[in-house]
Amino acid sequence: PEVPVIDQAYSKLSNSITVEWAVVPGATSYLLTAQDGESFIETIVINSPGTVTGLKAATLYKITIRSINSGGRSLPSPSKKAKTVLAAPILSASSPSYDSIVVSWGAVYMAVGFSVSIMRSDGLGRMVKENTTHTSLVFTSLDPGTLYTIKAHAWNVNGIPGDDFTYNQITGPQAPADVQVVFDSGALRVTVSWMPTEGTLNYTVTGSNGVSKLTCNTSSTSCTVASLQCGHEYSFYVIANNGAGSSKPTDAVSLTTVPCAPESITIEEDNPGNLSVSWSNVDLGDYYVVFVKSDDGLEVHCNTSRTQCHFQSDCGFTYFISVFAYNKAGHSPLGDVFNYTTAPCCPTDFNPVFVSSDTVEIVWSPVRGAEMYETKAVDGIDVVLCKDTATICILSALQCNTQYNISVYSFSEIRGSSTSCVSKYVATAPCSPVIKNISKDALSKISVHWQANNDEAIYTVTAKGDAGLWHCTSSGNSCSITNLPCGSVFSLSAVASTTAGQSFPSYSVPLETAPCCPNDLTVTQVMQSVTNISWSVGNGAHTYVTLLESPKGQARCHTLQNHCLLGCITCGTNYTVSLKVISETGLAVDCTYQDYSSSACCPSRVKLYRLGNNSIRIYWRASQEWIKYSTDLYGSKGNFTCTPTSGLNYCDVTQIPCGDVYTVVVSPVPEKESKLTFCPKRIYS
Repeated sequence: PEVPVIDQAYSKLSNSITVEWAVVPGATSYLLTAQDGESFIETIVINSPGTVTGLKAATLYKITIRSINSGGRSLPSPSKKAKTVLAAPILSASSPSYDSIVVSWGAVYMAVGFSVSIMRSDGLGRMVKENTTHTSLVFTSLDPGTLYTIKAHAWNVNGIPGDDFTYNQITGPQAPADVQVVFDSGALRVTVSWMPTEGTLNYTVTGSNGVSKLTCNTSSTSCTVASLQCGHEYSFYVIANNGAGSSKPTDAVSLTTVPCAPESITIEEDNPGNLSVSWSNVDLGDYYVVFVKSDDGLEVHCNTSRTQCHFQSDCGFTYFISVFAYNKAGHSPLGDVFNYTTAPCCPTDFNPVFVSSDTVEIVWSPVRGAEMYETKAVDGIDVVLCKDTATICILSALQCNTQYNISVYSFSEIRGSSTSCVSKYVATAPCSPVIKNISKDALSKISVHWQANNDEAIYTVTAKGDAGLWHCTSSGNSCSITNLPCGSVFSLSAVASTTAGQSFPSYSVPLETAPCCPNDLTVTQVMQSVTNISWSVGNGAHTYVTLLESPKGQARCHTLQNHCLLGCITCGTNYTVSLKVISETGLAVDCTYQDYSSSACCPSRVKLYRLGNNSIRIYWRASQEWIKYSTDLYGSKGNFTCTPTSGLNYCDVTQIPCGDVYTVVVSPVPEKESKLTFCPKRIYS
């Protein structure tokens, strides 16, 4: 294509030159060339105008252009010279105060002056513009905490301005106003609040007590500073921060924290029932309050400006004691909680519930604070001790019939013993009597003798057996028991009684009464010379001895049974009957009964004579003339009896059947007993 012709070449930016030319027919693009000495920069463009970039600021370039199509490139156009404008100054800014901004920049090549303008970035307010030949500038009377946009450019000796440079800078914040401080005495922390300030990113709260500092950062309008120390005075101030820096501190707000917890606390029990609590003085403390809470939940307190308080106390309680110091900020933190346990209470309702000769059982109600009890019994010489956790004590190995001074003390591991407990006098039960001997005054009466070894004692002797109980009582050393049943075994024991109680029974002494005589005795003639004696069983009897005595002799029988056969009895004789009853131990009693007469003797020389076909006569010789006899005939066809009058020695039996065999017996007729059957028999046919 044809060679284009440059109309004009100029620079609006420090790194480029814009070229304008007339369009060349047939050209599809153009080649722009900017040459600076031996270096050059080429750029292909489509239409006019075209811009060559990547140039150096404030530099003179020779500009040429070529047209291009498919056939190739044209020759370069006649050149034109153009110079790039000045580079932009590189700004830096800061806000030394909430209403000013300082802008500075470095020197710009070929620049003879600078133009700087500033205005709020939000478009409010007016723009301020300043020209200077210096490299820094200060803008004042600005709004605090506000973002400003700053623009600047340099110009050359021809007054042609260079590139612009834009910089955003915020002014520093103003110090917050209306600072409020709220103190939480319980948590030892403070909450600081304030009114918000424009353009602030965050706030810093600082509290100082002259020794240490505490800080808190926040983006809100309040902040809590924790871990304050008790007993100090703090000064709190707030600083607002943004990208420009920090504001001036606010006026300090003073705060006095609560006093520290009192120390060196001592608790003393001046005397039972009075507690004294003392402590050391505390800085910044106006007054003190002592709280005393007992383990039953009851709480009392003492308010004082001194360093000591007094409280009433009861035995057996544990008291929890805490001391607080107060000032206008509140009360001190909770310090050490002390506990003090008073001596346990004394048992007062103890009484012996059982007293024996050598043992006293003491029972009492539980008392507060007692973990263990000690019971002491003193008789003036010996001391008996009993320690246990239970409210019962068995004092054993005591002397009988002795007065003891008994005390019950309570113990706790913390406080020890209650030493002011009262005592009581208790007498032990009397000593057991000792039975010395037993004398039998009569068949059913005994006298018991014992050793009296107690003061003013009543003695009771008891005879105990299967037959029942018998007693006798005396204040001396003997008594008698009457009406004891025969044939019984008793165990005798004695007991002494006083106002203190009853002794143990003495050792038992066995006593056996004589066996009982049988209530009835029967004598039966078995044979002419043999008698059977029987009797009822007597209590306590083991063996029996029966005795029949007469001038003609005696018959005797010793048996275990309640009957006995006695031989060698003389017929027709009066006997004295006696019975001796003997117990297992050999204790015997003689029993007497009504005399006994043996039956008359059987007749001798009994003979029989036939008187007729149907009659017989029986003859005999009588042992005694006054005896009455009876004749009996026993046959298969009938029995017949004949009893003659006294003095006769024969008897006729008539009207008896013939042709029979009869047994004939002649025997004396007893006065009361049944007919005798032991006399000799005769056979008659």
